[in-house]
Parts: sequence; structure tokens; C-alpha cells
Amino acid sequence: MTPSPHPVANRLVTPLLLLFSLIFWSPAAFAAGGEMPSLVHDIGISLLAAGALGVIFTRLKIPSIAAFLIAGILIGPLGLKQVTDPVNVDTIAQLGFILLLFLIGLEIDFKKILGSGKAIIVSGLLQYPLTILFGMGAAKLMLMLGIGGSLLAESSHAAIYMGVVIAGSSTLLVVKMFQEHFELDTVPGRLSLGILIFQDIWVIIAILIQPNLQNPEIGMIAMSFLGILLLTLFTVVMALSFVGRAFVWIAKTPEMTLLGALAWCFIVVFVGINLDTMFDYFYGRNFHMAVGSGMAALIAGASIANLPSSTEIITKVATVKDFFITLFFVALGISIPAPESIDVVVLAVVLALVAIIARQFIFFPLFYFSGVDQRNAEVSSIRLAQISEFGLVVAFLGVKLGHISPSLTSAVIFAFVITALATPLMYGRAYEIHGWIAPLLEKCGFKAPQESAAEDEGRYKLAILGFHRDASSLLYNLTQSDPELVHETLVVDFNVALHEGIRKTGATVKYGDLANPETLHHLGLNACEVIVCTIPDDLLRGIDNEALVHVVREMAPNASIIANAIAIDGIHQVYEAGADYVYLNRFEAAWTLQRAIRSGLKRELDVFRNKRQQRNHYKPDRKEILS
Repeated sequence: MTPSPHPVANRLVTPLLLLFSLIFWSPAAFAAGGEMPSLVHDIGISLLAAGALGVIFTRLKIPSIAAFLIAGILIGPLGLKQVTDPVNVDTIAQLGFILLLFLIGLEIDFKKILGSGKAIIVSGLLQYPLTILFGMGAAKLMLMLGIGGSLLAESSHAAIYMGVVIAGSSTLLVVKMFQEHFELDTVPGRLSLGILIFQDIWVIIAILIQPNLQNPEIGMIAMSFLGILLLTLFTVVMALSFVGRAFVWIAKTPEMTLLGALAWCFIVVFVGINLDTMFDYFYGRNFHMAVGSGMAALIAGASIANLPSSTEIITKVATVKDFFITLFFVALGISIPAPESIDVVVLAVVLALVAIIARQFIFFPLFYFSGVDQRNAEVSSIRLAQISEFGLVVAFLGVKLGHISPSLTSAVIFAFVITALATPLMYGRAYEIHGWIAPLLEKCGFKAPQESAAEDEGRYKLAILGFHRDASSLLYNLTQSDPELVHETLVVDFNVALHEGIRKTGATVKYGDLANPETLHHLGLNACEVIVCTIPDDLLRGIDNEALVHVVREMAPNASIIANAIAIDGIHQVYEAGADYVYLNRFEAAWTLQRAIRSGLKRELDVFRNKRQQRNHYKPDRKEILS
């Protein structure tokens, strides 16, 4: 018998199973004996199951989302029937969704999103309707092939519902993954977030049209958008006049930050959902301008995103949000119905596959032709390859309106679960998947930016491999203190959206994938005197600093190579690979702080600060490419 590769997990399983059996042996008696309210009982059982499975799944390196979903199935109607009222958990879980959208609003930088160019705007406007058409065509094809035929045939609007369901990606899952990997500020992160915002707007339109599917009322849609505009104006005025000042007042008492943020969030939510009530009270008419709680929370977060305390707010709210999101996934598992026939399962699998395929046939071409380079376009498409939680809402409303059957809604739920479980794997392997299909994309005409031959270029004294925050600050400092060196600097990066800004500084910029040694061979690195890599390992894809330094050292044996590390025990390995200097950002910050402390002890901190400002370190008008 083959020994288990996870002995610790084996040691955990037995006591956890014993604990489960003790708790679940007679839960009704436990609850009744202590006079425990059903809401507390249901939340407690949900957290117990989620926590126990989460420990095991984490050890086995299985995504925690899977643990939460399976925990819901285990304690729900399909399993041990421990949750007495799933509506209780679902109600609490909705708080998680509101807080998530509030957090998204806090992290939205509209200037940065709009500054990404036409890619987000063009793709955001076209992606949703084109994907709906793709889904409708797929539904018609499935009917012709007899796949899920009984379920699709019995619903008069099945095709359009299928299109709407696959058109949206999961805000909850995608943002959670980007936050966990600290990649919201990358090209795929900004692109994905921008598309998700457009999708949320399209969902509003879809839900407004849904009750009058045969004859949509344009006036109602216009009034709903007017409501969003009015709520946005209200929040901006309040944020500029009062709320910002209120957060300054409570900045000295951090424990009030969370309370103040949540209070502001729900003020905006309550105003948004009660717009119709207020207009009816004052004017005696219902203008149908109410704003949904999710969109209102998004607006609330965005309105205070630029406050000095926004980072503290994000930190505090994130802790509470994670609690409710756990319940959201457990509640989803609880709500999964038993499939009435094999057609439900078959249709769910096909629906999940159609959603993933739609990203390649709709999302990727839109991203590519609107100016995103091949790799970032493909990675973003892969990471958006799941069904949205809003798709579940649309499907449930469709059942209530009699547009689709409950069985079709069950297939949608199962399809959501399938894509949700696949999301962590597809997110982590996105760059690797792109590497597999890049040759096929090239054959189909989706070319990567051309790499210039070394013989066509002059010699460079300095080469900067990869362009992120550190490189942006470095290039700015060089433009101020050593402009001649800037004109002899080569920047290598795959984000073509930044190339024009880099060229304006006087530096030469070339497209290049640092994970591809062939790319680096053709860039003329062998003639450079100094080669710098400022990208940390947690942002590099397909390579790390140790491997990158090893490759570069073979190409440029006489160059001085500067690289970075993110862990102390990794410094020696990068040096062994051939680096001449390895730095850690926290070490550099510590040295600066040490000098600042010494100046403070000598009562010369103002002198130290003035020297730093004179060197353009903290000037208010400092304009970097990545500000």
C-alpha cells in the first residue's frame, strides 16, 4: 500500500471525524437543551464544518472555497441535514457580499482604470452583449445535438437566460483571488476589475429588463441609472463635506475606523434602496430610481477611496468580510438541490464549459484588439472564466417570473459550483496555460509584440528587467539626477500599455517576457554594463530572481547584476546564481528609518527631511509612470 504524502493530514482526520460525530450525533438535543436560537445554531454548525474541512483542505493544498462548498453540502439537505433554516445563513452571507463590494469600491481608482485606455472601455461595453449572443447560439446548438434538451425545451426563454448566466464573471471569486495574491495593481488585475465593474452595470440593465422581457421599458432603465447618478452625487458631496472630516476625527481611535466605515456603507445602502420611498413621500410619485444594495455599497466605498485612512479602513473591513464570505459559500453549498435527473448534471457541465470557452472566443479577442498584449489578454480571460453569483440571482428571478424551470436553475447552480472550484486552479496556472496555447494563438493571427533584434540597436549602459513600482521610482530618479544615463537605458517589460510613457522619459523600451530566455537573448543584454531586476518573486511568473540571474549571467558575463529577494534565506541563493548585489525592500527601508531616527535623536529631523526633499524623494509634484 502506498504511504500517504500528507501524514499530518492523516493525524488531523481522525480527531476531526470524532468531533464531527459527537457534535452531529444529536444536534437537535444540543440546540434545544441550551435554548439556542436557530440563527446562532445554524451559523455555529456552518462555521464548525467550514473550519474543520478548511484545515484538512489547506493541508492537502485544495482551495478553501471547495472546503466551504462541501461543508455546506455536508450539513445541508443533501447531507446530514444539520442546518435547520438555511435562510438564516443566507441572510448573514449577503452581508459578506455587501462588504465585498464596499471593499472593491475602496480599492477602485477610476483615474487608473480610465487611464488603462480603450481596452477596458471598449471591452466593457461590448463583452456582455456579445457573450449573451454566444450563449444563445450555444443553447440553440445544444438543442440540435440533444444535450440537456428536455430542460432547454421546457423553458421558453432558456437560450437568453443561458447567455446572461455565462456573460458575467464572479466579482466575489476574482477579486478575492487578486487580493490574496496582491495582484490588483497588475495589468490583469486592473483589466479584470474594470471589466467586472462594467459587468455589474450590465447586470443592472438585465434585471431591469427581466420582468418585461418581451417588451422592455427604456424609461424604467433610464430612471434606474438616474437613481445611481443621484446616489453618486449624494455620496461625493457628503464625502467631501462631512465624511472625510469625520474620519479625520476618529483617526486617533483606530477601533472606531471599522464602525465608521460600516456606518457610512449602510447609510449609502439605506439611502439607495429607499430612494423611491423618499420621492414618494415628498412628491407623491414613485420614479423607480431605487439602487440595489450591492451597487450602493460599491458607490459608498469609491466615495472615500482617496481618504488618507482608506488603507486602514480596508484592513479593518477585510477581517469582518472574510467571516461573512465563508458563510456565503457554505450557504451556497446548503442551497444546492438534489439533481432531479442526469440531464441537470450534463447541462451543468456543458454550461460550465461554454462559459470557459466564451472567454476565449469573446473576452480574449476583445482585449487583444483593443490594445492589450497577447499574454495579458489571455491571462485576464482565463482568470475571468467562471459564472457570476449574479447569474444565480438572475436565474432565481427567472423561476419566479415563470421564464425558466427550477431544474434549469439547478443546472446553473451546479455550473457555478464547477467553475468556482476550477477558479483557484485556473488563476494560479493562467500564465502556464498561456504558454501552452501561445503557439496556437500565433497561428490564428494573435501575435505577441515584436521583439527588436540586438544588432538594430545601440549599446546600453543600464538594463531594467521588468517594470513595476520600484522600477518606476528608479526611472524617475534617473530622469531628475542623471538624464544622460536614461538615454542609455533599456527597459524590458511585457506590459505594452506602459511603453509609450517609458519612451517619453528618453529610455528605450522593448517587449520581452522575462520567463523566456529566447526573448532575453535577442535584446542585447550582453553589451550592458549594469542589469537590474526589481520585480519580486511573488510578482514574477514562470521564473524567479535566482533563475533569472542565472540566465542573465550566462548572457552577460561581464555585467554587474543587481537583483532582489523577498526572504532572507533567499539572498544567498540569488548571489550563488551570479548576482553582484541583492537587496530586500524592507532592509532598504530599515536603513532609511535608522538614519531618520538618528537625525531625530539629534533634533535634526527637519534637516534630514529637507535633504530628502531636495533629492526629489517626496515632492508633491513627483510624476511617475506608476504613481
